[in-house]
Amino acid sequence: MSKAKYVSNKNETIPLFKNSFLEYFSHIHPVTPVIVFVPIIMVTAYYGFLEAGLTYGILTYLFGILLWTITEYSIHRWAFHYEPKTDTGKKVHFLVHGIHHDYPRDATRLVMPLLVSVPLASMFYFAFYNLFGMYNLTVFSGFLLGYVSYDSIHYATHHLPMKSRIGNFLRVYHLRHHYEDEQTGYGVSNPLWDYFFRTVPKYLLDDKKIDKIEGKEIVN
Repeated sequence: MSKAKYVSNKNETIPLFKNSFLEYFSHIHPVTPVIVFVPIIMVTAYYGFLEAGLTYGILTYLFGILLWTITEYSIHRWAFHYEPKTDTGKKVHFLVHGIHHDYPRDATRLVMPLLVSVPLASMFYFAFYNLFGMYNLTVFSGFLLGYVSYDSIHYATHHLPMKSRIGNFLRVYHLRHHYEDEQTGYGVSNPLWDYFFRTVPKYLLDDKKIDKIEGKEIVN
C-alpha cells in the first residue's frame, strides 16, 4: 500500500503554478459547482422529460445517476490512484490528485475547478447525445446531478460535522481512505462499486459498527 509522504490536517493551501492565471483557477469555492451546474441540471431535466416522457424520463434519469457512480469510482481508482513511473507522470499525478492526499483539508481545492469540470461536462454531453439519442438530456441531467452531489459530499466529509447516520458513514468512509488505506474506499458519494469490485475497507468487513467510529479520531 502506498502512503503519502506528508499529510497536513490543517485547512491550508500551497501554490501549484507559477502562472498566476492557472494558480487562481486552481482554487474554487465549494459552492461554485452548485451555482454553475444546478441550473443546467434543471433545464436539461425539464426538456429531457418533455422529450422522453415521464416513465422513460425517470428510468433514464436514474440511469444517468448510476452512470455517474461508476464514473466516479473508475476515475478515483484507476486515474487518481494510478502510480506513474516517470518524473513527469508523478508531477502530473500530484497536480491532479496527489496534492489532495497531502493537503486533504484545503477547502479551496476540494471540488473540481471549472477549468476541468466544464470541458469534461461538455465532453460527456456530446458523448451522451451520440449514444442515447432522445434520452440524452435525462441521462445527462442525472449524470450531472450525481457529479454535483459527489463534489458537495466530498467537501462535507472534510469540513462539515455530518452527524446523521448516513452522513457519518460517508464521512468516516472517506476519511479512512485518506488516513488508513488509500487502496480501498474509492467511492465518495456511495460505496456501491467498492462492494462490487471488493475494495471495501477492512473495518466494514470486520462487521464493526460505523456509528461507533468518530471521524475526529481519524483526523486528529
